[in-house]
Parts: sequence; C-alpha cells; structure tokens
Amino acid sequence: MEEKQRTYEIRTGCDRGLCRAAVGRQDRQLNTYDWLADVPGNAETTDLVEVQFKHTRKGYYHNVNNLPLKKGDIVAVEANPGHDIGVVTLTGRLVNLQIKKANLKSEDDIKRIYRLARQIDMDKFHEAKAREHETMIESREIAKNLGLDMKIGDVEYQGDGQKAIFYYIADERVDFRQLIKDLAAAFHVRIEMKQIGARQEAGRIGGTGPCGRELCCATWMKNFVSVSTGAARIQDISLNPQKLAGMCAKLKCCLNYEVDDYLEHGRRLPSRDVMLQTQDADYYYFKADILAGLVTYSTDKRIAANLETITAERAKEIIEMNKRGEKPADLQPAEEKTRREEQAPVDLLAGDDIHRFDKAKKKKKKKKVNGPDKADKSEKAEKADKTEKADKAEKADKTEKAEKAEKAEKAGRHNEHHRTDKEK
Repeated sequence: MEEKQRTYEIRTGCDRGLCRAAVGRQDRQLNTYDWLADVPGNAETTDLVEVQFKHTRKGYYHNVNNLPLKKGDIVAVEANPGHDIGVVTLTGRLVNLQIKKANLKSEDDIKRIYRLARQIDMDKFHEAKAREHETMIESREIAKNLGLDMKIGDVEYQGDGQKAIFYYIADERVDFRQLIKDLAAAFHVRIEMKQIGARQEAGRIGGTGPCGRELCCATWMKNFVSVSTGAARIQDISLNPQKLAGMCAKLKCCLNYEVDDYLEHGRRLPSRDVMLQTQDADYYYFKADILAGLVTYSTDKRIAANLETITAERAKEIIEMNKRGEKPADLQPAEEKTRREEQAPVDLLAGDDIHRFDKAKKKKKKKKVNGPDKADKSEKAEKADKTEKADKAEKADKTEKAEKAEKAEKAGRHNEHHRTDKEK
C-alpha cells in the first residue's frame, strides 16, 4: 500500500537528460552521467551519496538525515577531525556501482552527511582555500631545505581548515617524518601526505588532449592500467615518442582502448612472412588495414612497387593455391576487376583542352586603302623619305666640314707655336 500511495515527480521536457537532471549544476572533474536521473523513485532507492572535493578527490557518505539532496548541492560531511565541504555529484542507484568501482569494502570508509552548507561553513571554506597556494610554495621550500627528492604538486585544505593534504610525486621511497614535523610547526594543522603518479597529477590539474577533448584522467578515468609500446605495434601506430606521449609525459592511456579489437581482427589476416605467387610476379606483404580486413602487397620487399590491395580472404585463397602448386593470373579476382572497371570514375574533361577558357588575343586588322587615296598616300610617303634622306645627307656634310675646319685651326695653332719657339 505504501508503494502505491507514494507520489513520484515526473520530469518532462527540458528537465530530462542532459538539460538539468543528469548533468545539471555539474562542472566538476570525473563527472558521472546519471542516466537514471529521470526514473521515478531513483533517489529513494539508497541513502548513499557521492560527494566530490578538490579536483578528482571523491568520497561516499550516508544521508542519515534524509536531506532532499540533488546534484550540485554543497554539503558539510563528516571528517577526521572536524568536517569537510564538498559538492554532491551523484545520488540514487548508480552510487552503489561507483562504490564497487572504487573498491570500498569496509563500512567504516563511508561516513555521514551532516547538513547542507551554511554561510559560516562557506566562509571558513573560502578562508582555508585561500591559503592553499601559499602553503604549497612554502612547503616546497621546506622539502628542498631537507634535501628530499620529491615534488609537492598540490595542497588541499579541509573545509574547516583543521587538516591539510599534501600531494607529492617521488620516484623512490621518501622518509618524510621530519618533513611532517616541520610542516605541522609551520602551518599548525594536521598533516596528511599522499603520493600520486604522473597520471594522477595530470588528472588533478586537468587540460585538453591532442584529440581536442578533455583529458580522460580528468573526466572519467579512475583506475590506471599500465600501457606499453606493444599496444602501438599491434595497432600499426608509428613509434614516435612525441605522438605516443600524453600530457603527463607517459604513454597515452587511450592506446589500450582498441587493442582487443585489433587483436581480434589481426587474427583473420594472413602472416606477414608469406609470399604470394602469381603468373606475372611474386608479391610481398607491404601493409594492412586491420579493421577493414585489407592487405596491400608489393612486388619489391623494400619499396612500394606495383601495389595491389586485396581482402584477407583473397590472400588466404591465393596461399592455398600456391601450396597446391597453382598460380593465379592476378591477385585480384576476375569479378573484382570487372566490378572496378564498371565503377571506375569517368573523367568528363578527359578530351577537353586545358586552355579552353583562356581569352584569345584579337589581332588588329589593318584598314585597307583603295583607289586614288592609296596612290596619294604612297607618293607622300616617298616624298617624306626623300626629304628625310636629304636632311641626313646635309647634316653629314655640315658635320664633316666642321671637323675639317677644327683640324685646320689646330694645325695653324701648332705651327704658330713652333715658329715662336724658333725665334726665341
């Protein structure tokens, strides 16, 4: 009877899905899409709530006070010591699945939610958060003075300011007992040290990957699996360290995403060492499109020569024929050749001249002169030529006479100077 009398809130229109119920008021890292958000009675199925703190740190709590919590609410939760301030990121049935994913086996790990955050709680929270950057810089100086081979990447204060978590990266084991004493004396709070790897640090900082999307470690990935270059070889990816490395300078986690599919499809391909023999030539393995099931062969072992692409089934068929001592006429089957010829693209401009759109230069036509006008013009032209020749001849004579007179004058001057010298 109680189940029948319960009233459910039916969400419709813009209150469904991505608009508000599933993702609304959620801009945090490691976001979980609540695809059960618009299912009636989903929030009442369990009192467990997922709460997120700074960056990727999450916790799971019991809603013992039956508060009407929804995604995006800021709550005060139980901590040791004091309380912490976080944001509700998930409610309902999916929280149980998230707890299994986080490997929380003990009930002691799940604490209580006290209340919705009040103004005094938020004031303490903002005051504590304002000290984080300064604390991180100072703690790095303290670690450097102690000669510790470690990097403090981030500091997170608890919501009430009574505790601080120091996240550090170290290649080897670090004895930081003295460091904890110095940090407690410097900041007067309870100190907790957490070691993280390069991938976890990239997830906490966040960023955009070379694919253009947010980093997987900052949006949904919690458990990190080791990645090897073997995954790149299986997928025929070039072993270029700059392209294989992610923002954390480690191999990209996404190299593991499709390895299983490539392994499954790769088993259907023929061996790379097998040579295909035809009546025309011998063909060697050159490359393969694993997911499409296509293999490309070349007539030369080292370079791409006379490339032919065939299906994996056709390659295995030719291998079986070669084992029986038979050689096909060509790698491509006859039906495939006919189909390719029929589907071959037609070049509509094959017979056209490439200069068909060029503008031809028009030759200027000379005007024809007919009748007596033509004779008059020809006579005038002859007279003009004669006059021009006479002028040139006259100028030449004048120039010649001037040169002769200049020479005679120079000769006279020379003789006069010679006579004067003799008289002296």
